[in-house]
Amino acid sequence: MNKILVTSALPYANGPLHLGHIAGAYLPADIYVRYQRLKNRDVLYICGSDEHGVPITVSADKEGVTPQDIVDRYHAMNKAAFAQFGISFDNYSRTSLKVHHETAQEFFQIFHQNEDLIVKSDTQFYSEKTKQFLPDRYVEGTCPHCQYDKARGDQCDQCGKWLEPKELINPTSKLDGSTPVLKKTKHWYLPMGRFAEDWKVWFDSQSWKENVRNYCLGWFQEGLGDRPITRDLKWGIPVPLEGVEGKVLYVWFDAPIGYISSTKEWAEQKGSPDLWKDYWCDTDTKLVHFIGKDNIVFHAILFPMMLKRAGGYVLPSAIPANEYLTIEGRKISTSQNYAIWLKDYLESFPPDPLRYSLAANAPETKDTDFSWKQFQSRNNDELADILGNLVNRTLTFIHRYFDGKIPPQNALSTLDKEMLKVLMDAPSKVGALIESFEVRKASMTLMDVCRAANKYFNNAEPWATRKSDADRCATTLNICAQTLKTLAVLMAPTLPFSSVKLQKMLNIDMLPSWDDASNENLPEGHPIGEAEILFAKIEDDVIEKEIEKLKTIDSEDNSPKKPPEKKEPAQIDFDLFGQIELKTAKVLEAEAIPKTDKLLKLQIDVGGEKRQLVAGIAQYYSPEQIIGKTVVIVANLKPAKIRGVESNGMVLAVKSENGLNLLTPDGEVDSGLRVS
Repeated sequence: MNKILVTSALPYANGPLHLGHIAGAYLPADIYVRYQRLKNRDVLYICGSDEHGVPITVSADKEGVTPQDIVDRYHAMNKAAFAQFGISFDNYSRTSLKVHHETAQEFFQIFHQNEDLIVKSDTQFYSEKTKQFLPDRYVEGTCPHCQYDKARGDQCDQCGKWLEPKELINPTSKLDGSTPVLKKTKHWYLPMGRFAEDWKVWFDSQSWKENVRNYCLGWFQEGLGDRPITRDLKWGIPVPLEGVEGKVLYVWFDAPIGYISSTKEWAEQKGSPDLWKDYWCDTDTKLVHFIGKDNIVFHAILFPMMLKRAGGYVLPSAIPANEYLTIEGRKISTSQNYAIWLKDYLESFPPDPLRYSLAANAPETKDTDFSWKQFQSRNNDELADILGNLVNRTLTFIHRYFDGKIPPQNALSTLDKEMLKVLMDAPSKVGALIESFEVRKASMTLMDVCRAANKYFNNAEPWATRKSDADRCATTLNICAQTLKTLAVLMAPTLPFSSVKLQKMLNIDMLPSWDDASNENLPEGHPIGEAEILFAKIEDDVIEKEIEKLKTIDSEDNSPKKPPEKKEPAQIDFDLFGQIELKTAKVLEAEAIPKTDKLLKLQIDVGGEKRQLVAGIAQYYSPEQIIGKTVVIVANLKPAKIRGVESNGMVLAVKSENGLNLLTPDGEVDSGLRVS
């Protein structure tokens, strides 16, 4: 195996990302890719926005904007959210780019020239009100299989069956509510049945997850029919045939080709336009598709057929499709806003606790449920109390009793040897699980190493041996320090941000490779950094607020409950308002308050008077960013203690969808001026 090419399903650019997306196709892939990089393997991680298809046009119609407006908005939003969450794509492209249009059209031309397509004249639903053909998702009706009355023209969300619009009972146009009529049109089809036996021979040679195999076999046994690859639509990639107008490539056909065009874009950016072929056209490449189960048919049947018929492309080696994630026991519904949106999560919490919680509960073989209480428990009881506690107690002891330097490793006891054996075995155990796409077990195995290390610390009793046997105490803390160094490597795929923090605390410039995680010891006398809180605990009231947000969606029909009416704030007279003293103040010093994620302690100058106040702005401003700023404060607020720190005033700020902005004067002004 020379190269590993990893893809995650292209997310539709018609809405924000939610936790179901992340748990299914992106976090497992990122953990796998980060691990392969630590193994020093040649791995390339490719993705991008899927910017064609009817969902885009539906969103545009609803908002009264163009499809381009929709994709531009959500491409930027989702790309930023992925980056903030630590999803480490080598390239995140988009299917509206010229390189993608050209690549998809090349595939169509190859199939057309090789006579691998068939042309059919057929009838399609047409709206006489809007004078246009209706793509499948513009038609809604009753499913003929399960009688669900809101089935789409392409698939029934209730029973999962693929549909043709004409199969629907009592079809209606989602554009105008009218009953559509059937009108003749012409389209190009991929005759899947013609290639089915060839596909089956290849499929039988693959060792894939049971859910993927069973899903594919079900399709094969039902019979693979002709699948249209064009549709009547204005938004999309034009069919590249002379004289053909008003027809575009079907999104299922063009989207997976986006993996290839994204790799081409990456190669161009590297200054080597043909570099993409080293991954897509080398039979030694391991191609891995991370997807949700709703994408199995496209990646396991249709795309391999396309790659094989186009010729010269590597075929998938693994398709670790995940099942669905539910939230608080209920199915995610984007149309009803029943979801936890990634961008909203990131406004309130750091990335790593969610990365760990989703990984430890990954829906690998069956649907799993995300609950806020479980998330809190994962953070508080595992990350903070087990991993975080091990880091804190080890580094604190070394600073207190060994001047902040790694103590020597002296003669080893049986207890020491047992702990070192755990460390030596850990990389191969965790690594093997990641290699087999079992991130759930890998996360639990990582935490088991932390548990073993805490047990070792307790049994070795360095607080006692520091007085009775200094050499024994030194050895214990040396082994605990080596454990932290090993953990910094093992946690890097799942907890990358925390791994970097631990690396800083250990004063390590660069992590060893995965294979050397247990071998390259920190040398005796190596100075370590200060111990910091690695994982802050999440309070009950914070979690209750998140649970309450979800409770505003009715549990029976997923429709939003009407929020309680907000009472208008009571009007006050001018004299009362005049008692509020707003003043300018210059920030002289700023520092984070330990054991909190949101609070900064500020020393400010209010016209020659130095004060201290606490501001809940740490998630938006670092201490360095705020020092020297002139802000506006409520100067005559009654002093209060916040987390044990006295606060004498309040900083004013405005919170919006884009974050939090401090109120500051326009231009340079003195501190202590009254705002009027």
